[in-house]
Amino acid sequence: MALTLARQRLITSAFDYYRLAHPEQGVGSGFVYKTVPKVSAAILAYDRPAQVTTLYDQPVKDSSKDRVTGPFTVEAVPAPTVQPLKDTLTADPPPADTSVARRGESARQAEWRDELFRTGLRGQGGQRISLIRLEPLPHPYLHAEGETAEGVRMAVSFGPEHAPLEQIQVERAIEAAREQVPRPQILVFAAFAFDPEAAKDIASVNWPGVNLLRAQMNADLLTDDLKKARSSNESFWLVGQPDVVVEEAQESKFVVEVLGFDYFDIRSGRVTSGGAEKIAVWMLDTDYDGRSLLPRQVFFPMDGTKGGWSKLAKSLKAQIDLARIESYRGTVSLPFRAGGHQRAAVKVVDNRGVESLRILGLDT
Repeated sequence: MALTLARQRLITSAFDYYRLAHPEQGVGSGFVYKTVPKVSAAILAYDRPAQVTTLYDQPVKDSSKDRVTGPFTVEAVPAPTVQPLKDTLTADPPPADTSVARRGESARQAEWRDELFRTGLRGQGGQRISLIRLEPLPHPYLHAEGETAEGVRMAVSFGPEHAPLEQIQVERAIEAAREQVPRPQILVFAAFAFDPEAAKDIASVNWPGVNLLRAQMNADLLTDDLKKARSSNESFWLVGQPDVVVEEAQESKFVVEVLGFDYFDIRSGRVTSGGAEKIAVWMLDTDYDGRSLLPRQVFFPMDGTKGGWSKLAKSLKAQIDLARIESYRGTVSLPFRAGGHQRAAVKVVDNRGVESLRILGLDT
């Protein structure tokens, strides 16, 4: 949630604009700075011309312009991919020495498993899945299996430490879970970030009798200094699936509407639909390239008349379209044309700071 608030304050704030040293070269050419004469006893005694000192911490403001935040963020970082060695070598390589290869779980997974057992899974409205048992599994994609306080069998697949959980891991973890005896009733994919295709597969797989859930791992788990060993930690949040629709508007344009979040109800064991009243911010990339999300439209549904875009409108006064600013507080996008990739991406952040991404095809 702290990241969401920081993003909102940056996007909806107006900043001072400074005079450029060479406007045709842009910001890289530097600014015009204030100067003061350098005065000394010798200069005063001998009436020498005073030297000028440049105050580099005081650039000259240009009061005729206002500066606002531009599209400076990248909302997703793809995992690096490497071509297999067998495709790059011209001759048969010597057999690899597998005796030193690391097998099984990593030390980080052991820490995450202990934390999950201690804190459980947090849900919407104060709900929580508590565990009475959680043990490691010797499998590269299915890392733990256990039992909830209600006696429900659960399996867990942890994502990588510094990359999104990918589609291939979802596929292999499901295959491994199908072979378990007895079969788990809940399969949890816990990660710091999810590849969009992986998230789509988790939400769309129809496996009767088994719930596939996504759990957002708190970034504090990456830093030992920020992690406290206590059961009240909010280290694993169940992530909802955005309920989003896209419609074709006039003049070959599209409009996206966010209806809300679909949450897993722990008490009923079913996915329930949630409204849009608890969405803190949602962002729309109208030409998603499949690698990174560039927000071209940003909305703050939870903000009142004094927050969000209204704050920027007040700062800029008559320099912006108030009607358009008003539309950025809702759940319906402005009309847009499909880009070259024929896809749009919607990132939704709820009032807990939990993020979820939805990919939309833009077929006319």
